[in-house]
Order: sequence, then C-alpha cells, then structure tokens
Amino acid sequence: MDVDGPDDGDDRAARIEDLLAPFERVRTPREAPPPPPPASARLPDAPPEAPTGDAVKASARPAVPPQPSAEAVTPAETEVPTPEETTAAPRPAADDAPPRGDRSRATAARRAVGAVDLPPGPGAGRPFVVLAPPALYDGTTTRQRRVGAWARPRVAAAAACAVVGLGLIGGAVTGSWLTGESAASGSDRSAYEVTGALWHSVPVDRLFPPTLKGGGAGPGGADRSWTRIAVAPDSGCRAALDPLLAKALAPAGCLRLLRATYADATRSHVTTVGLMFAKADADAMRALRERVTEEGLDRRADLMPRTYAADGTLAEDFGDAQRAAWTLSVLPDAPVIAYAVSGFADGRAATDPEPAAEAMNGNDSAPAQSGLGHEAKGIADRVERGLRKTIADAEKDA
Repeated sequence: MDVDGPDDGDDRAARIEDLLAPFERVRTPREAPPPPPPASARLPDAPPEAPTGDAVKASARPAVPPQPSAEAVTPAETEVPTPEETTAAPRPAADDAPPRGDRSRATAARRAVGAVDLPPGPGAGRPFVVLAPPALYDGTTTRQRRVGAWARPRVAAAAACAVVGLGLIGGAVTGSWLTGESAASGSDRSAYEVTGALWHSVPVDRLFPPTLKGGGAGPGGADRSWTRIAVAPDSGCRAALDPLLAKALAPAGCLRLLRATYADATRSHVTTVGLMFAKADADAMRALRERVTEEGLDRRADLMPRTYAADGTLAEDFGDAQRAAWTLSVLPDAPVIAYAVSGFADGRAATDPEPAAEAMNGNDSAPAQSGLGHEAKGIADRVERGLRKTIADAEKDA
C-alpha cells in the first residue's frame, strides 16, 4: 500500500483549482457596458422646437431650422446605437455646421432651383421642391415682365415700321421719277442755253467741215465724199427760206441761219446744207417736231428749202429750179432745224423733185436714178452728228 507524501497533496490541490477556474469566472458578475456615444447632430432624437412669430419677423430671409446640440440631449433620452451606426463614418456635430455665409449660398442655390423654405415641423430640415413655372418671362431685365406685356407694344411698333418703310419706298420711287424728269428738263435747258450761243462762237470748220466722208452713204451702200465749195454769211431766215416754209417754221422763232454748199467727188452734184438756230424752248420745239412729222411738212414740194448759189463756184447756177431732192428735220435735243437740198451742178432744171426718203427707194425718177436723194440725206446726217457732238462738248465745258 502506497502512502501519499506531502508533495502529492499540493499537486492535487493545484489541479483542482485549474478545473474549477472556468466555473469561478462564470459566477463573476457581468461588467457594465460602455457608455453610448453622444447623439447625432444630423438626425436628432427629438424634434426641434418651432421658432416663435417674433423670430420669423425678425429675419427677412427664411431661417434655417435650429439644430439641437449634443449637450441638450440627456442620457435618458439616448438610445443605444446599432452596430451599423457605431461602425459608420462619424457625422458632423453641431459645432461642425457650415458658417453663415455658406448657409446663405446654400439658401440662394435652393431658391434658384425652386426650393421653398417651410417653418419647422414634421419632416423639417428637408427642402420642399416645386416645379418651375412655364417660361412666360423675359430674362433680359432685372424686373420680370410677362410676355404679353411687351409682345403687344412690339407688334404695334413692327406694324408702324412697316407702314413707314412702305411710305419711304413709295416716296423714293416717286422722288426718283420726279428727279429723273427734273434732270432731263435740266439737261434740256442746259443744251438749249448752250446751243443758242454756238452759231457765233464755234468755228465754221466744226459746223461745216471742209470735207465730209460718207462711207456707205451712196446708192447700194457705195461710199461717198463731199467737198465744201462755199459758206454763206450768217443771216436771218426771211430771205434764206421760202416764204411758205418760213411761215411753217415761225413758231420756233428764227435766231440765226448758217449755210454751206458741197460738191460730190464727181463734181456733178451740188448740195446746200443749212442750220436754223431757233429761239423756242424744248416744249415748243417738241410741238413743232410733232407737227412736221404728223402733217408731212418735210415731204411737201412747196416747202422745199432754198439753195445757196455762190458766184464763181460750181454752184453758181444752183437755183430754185434746180432743186431735185431735199430733207428737213427738227432736232429733238437742241433748238435747231437742219435741212439739205441737192441738184445737178450743170444747172439742169428738175421737173419732178422728190423728198430724199422717197428718192432713196430706187424708183424711176431722175433724182432717184442719179442718187440725189442719197446726196441730200448723207450730207445732212453728217452735219447733224457734228453739231450734236459740238453741243455735248460745250455742255461739258459749261
């Protein structure tokens, strides 16, 4: 039989204590839980107090609802946060709220999007957003006005502008028409004033050149040339015109008559050309031109112009009886009546004189067969052209 020694008892006691240690810890009272964290300033546990009427009137802008501080919350009102709340990111406390300037900018931003600040109550702190009204305002001015307030005046202004524009256009058209007429009248007056002084200021060689070239002016388009053989002194119209022709041209008033006589290259034909400068104005000359054309005064044989027969020249026998073809015209742009009359240089009498227009048709008459109609018309046309050029140059110098 084994007897336990003193050391065996100590080992047994130690083992027993190790076995009873877990049970001793179970019997120990539970330690108190740690205190809860302070209440959140973003989601208060108690509703905020509503501001009084005086507080609302004191501020022109809607005030931000008051936020309760952490010191105002009692431990009894604090609930134990859930594990999710304790593990989430910390929320800003009341002391970390944005400054007043930031709140003003936030308020302005909320107003820009249509947020309306409501007094604190259930659900306070959350903006109430309404849809913006339809775009019935013009954003160009500080003070908003409805579209109807400016649409009607602008429509009326546009209508007035249209009326004024039409009036201006009509006035411009009428003015241009009147101005054109006035310009034409002024041009006529200038031409008439200038022409009245040409008879004594222009050299005779410009009015009646020593030689005239008539390319294609003869019968069948043949070329012609004429040489001046005599120039008459300037005179009145009484002795130079037939009395009946002078009476027909009397409404124009005779200022001066200039004449010259030409011979063709073959020296078988002679032609007297004359320029009668009149005293009449544009209206009187226009009326005379119409009468001469309508009544055929330029085709009547009893109204033929007279010749200038210069002694000692090829035309010394060129008298009234030798007149075979003639032409007469009233210039439309100057107070001048131009004429030409042709005949044979040998003094042969013409039994059947014809107007140049008829003699150029190629009939069987002597003036037509001899080409006297072409002689009178060709010389008269070239003298008229030279006179118009002289008038145009004088107008430029005036």
